[in-house]
Amino acid sequence: MSVSDFPYHAHHALKLDHLVVAADTLDAGEAHVIEQLGLTDVLPQRGGKHARMGTHNSLLGLWGGAYLEIIAIDPDAPAPGRARWFGLDDEAVRTRVARGPYLAHWVARVERPRSLPRWQSQYPQRLAPVIAMQRGALTWQIGVPDDGSLPSWQGAGQGLVPTLIQWDTPQHPADALPETGCAVTSLRGFHPQAAAIADQLQWLGASALVNVEATLVEPTLVAEFETPNGPRTLR
Repeated sequence: MSVSDFPYHAHHALKLDHLVVAADTLDAGEAHVIEQLGLTDVLPQRGGKHARMGTHNSLLGLWGGAYLEIIAIDPDAPAPGRARWFGLDDEAVRTRVARGPYLAHWVARVERPRSLPRWQSQYPQRLAPVIAMQRGALTWQIGVPDDGSLPSWQGAGQGLVPTLIQWDTPQHPADALPETGCAVTSLRGFHPQAAAIADQLQWLGASALVNVEATLVEPTLVAEFETPNGPRTLR
């Protein structure tokens, strides 16, 4: 395989940085990813804690410099002084997580020389406030609405409008993860307000990264993978 084989690593305005699996516990989230991707030799690795958000994660490297993040509320951390990111405090998200881990969201990388904080300051109605984060030696800027909700546009989102991230340090989390042979081949979203989401994706320069279709049922994000054990689907 080569990076050019997959659309998620082409020279788009934005790039796929990582996928987010929300889980009640990291153990449950890891088991979900292992089962759905048919992992045997290389398994998710515990990443660390996000003290500012009261969360912790587990990571799996993906082809082309992306990764998969399993995230859960850290039971050993004190409640943060703000709403947790990725909607983890939202009642609807908590209800869905209680049914089991699921592919909840995706994060798009803003490459330099574009500055994410400057972009957000120019379009505050379009982009979520940007905050600085750190985990160990890694530092980054990330868009997080003040209420911790997932990004949206015209009231539509539910995980399909990406969170934007920009890494400050040369090292990226995927650099330290073992090679898995797993590559994202397509990302599909289903939402009752698909047109509003498509409008925001086009404005962001992310239309080529996810295909959004209209649905009358619960909003859903689905990722298709090529793995050492053949095609797999993560929901």
